[in-house]
Amino acid sequence: MNFELALSKQAPMLEMRGITKRFPGVVANDGVDFTVLAGQVHTLLGENGAGKSTLVKILYGLHQPDEGSIFFDGAEMSIDSPSAAILAGIGMIHQHFMLVDTLTVAENVALGLGTPLSLTNLQPIRRRIRKVSEEFGLHVDPDAYIWQMAVGERQRAEIVKALYRNVRLLVLDEPTAVLTPPEVADLFATLRQLTAAGKGLVFISHKLNEVMEISDEITVLRDGRVAGRTTPVASSRESLAVMMVGRPVEFTRTLASQESGDAKLEVKSLRVRGDRGELAVRDMDVEVCAGEIVGIVGVSGNGQRELAEAIVGLREIESGEVFLDGCSVKAATPKQVRAMGLAYVPEERMKYGSVGDFTVAENLILADYDQPPYARRGVLRLSAIESRGQQLIDDYSIRTPSTGTLTRKLSGGNIQKVVIAREFSGDAEMLLVAQPTRGVDIGAAEYIHEQLLTQRSQGKAILLISEDLDEIMALSDRLVVMYEGSVMGRVDRADATVEQVGLLMSGVSDPQGEVLPG
Repeated sequence: MNFELALSKQAPMLEMRGITKRFPGVVANDGVDFTVLAGQVHTLLGENGAGKSTLVKILYGLHQPDEGSIFFDGAEMSIDSPSAAILAGIGMIHQHFMLVDTLTVAENVALGLGTPLSLTNLQPIRRRIRKVSEEFGLHVDPDAYIWQMAVGERQRAEIVKALYRNVRLLVLDEPTAVLTPPEVADLFATLRQLTAAGKGLVFISHKLNEVMEISDEITVLRDGRVAGRTTPVASSRESLAVMMVGRPVEFTRTLASQESGDAKLEVKSLRVRGDRGELAVRDMDVEVCAGEIVGIVGVSGNGQRELAEAIVGLREIESGEVFLDGCSVKAATPKQVRAMGLAYVPEERMKYGSVGDFTVAENLILADYDQPPYARRGVLRLSAIESRGQQLIDDYSIRTPSTGTLTRKLSGGNIQKVVIAREFSGDAEMLLVAQPTRGVDIGAAEYIHEQLLTQRSQGKAILLISEDLDEIMALSDRLVVMYEGSVMGRVDRADATVEQVGLLMSGVSDPQGEVLPG
């Protein structure tokens, strides 16, 4: 009997039947059925707001369903808390790691056991961590401090923490979001070992290439309902995208050939310190010309955020220079930098890009709220704000009930559209865009990519910072790879390969063993 047939005949490890969850004004899950078999990776796909997060939060005890039932190993269960889920054998690896940076791996594991650290004997915990780590090829040092670990190592520590509690079903929420290609390959090797040991895995991701590679079965949610079920063999990226958004999605981007103009942004020998006083940007040199997109790519935490903040005036420059159109911005305030012709889409849209308790219209004029026609003699002109808001909502296809809707009530993709509409619609000739599609669904990402290419065709100079290697390689004329604050290499788009850039992101030489010049 082949493996697929064996799986089809076995009893499900998990069955969620008819799950319905309502929130004020919205049905997040509407009669959802979802099944996971032991030894299987079952992927949940869907746009932002499709109901994926709600469904797994119900499974993990963070929400209670209004209707429906959960069966685990054939027994109906009421899971009213994460503790109850873990006791039942269900674990979850959150997109944002739930680890205490100042503690070791063993101490983090001990925290979840309910005994105060001061009374806990860590020696047996260390032994079991080593055993679990060896069994599943995780290579986790129980005595390593979390703050000293790379992102991929932290994720493995989270997995060890779950396996220590003997979970049999593991939910992984966007587990590859901040990993390099080699780290993704390592993670997938671990996931295959887990399924070979009979674990059931729920995999949530926006990256369709990865979904096609790792999944045994795929369930697609749209508007809170199951839009389809399939397998990688019976589907394609294109068919999955249609299930997700209800229309074809363009995956291949063609950069129209065009001559670049004069340098709009010049970063020379830049040195910037991070929040803890460490040197976060080391002797950085970057130039961006009119009509081109220069991509900065690297694993999170390698100086990209500090670089962006220094350029826009939010972080002090220790040494070196930043020039906009030949003028130094070293001592300029963020408002002065904007006046010099730089627009900025920050990586944290809710923290730095928008004000959640302001309306959509108010957020759309945040950069110019004190200027005509939105203000006169210190008094806001509400009709002008409303008119501008409606215009940008229409121009940028922002899905919102009205201009007066509070921004925090929109989906992540639409909040990002608000930020992009505000920044792209002005007169700035230089755009600094950080993580433009992080956490947004495939439809919103496609739209944002279109807007970036439109700005390029209009002669804007764009510095694009992203941890998404596919995104950077699709949109950039030139790639600059950052590692530990320095330029690890520079690659023209035409010459770039995923393997080469992925290795540079990891701080190692290219496939031929030669370090590319920085």
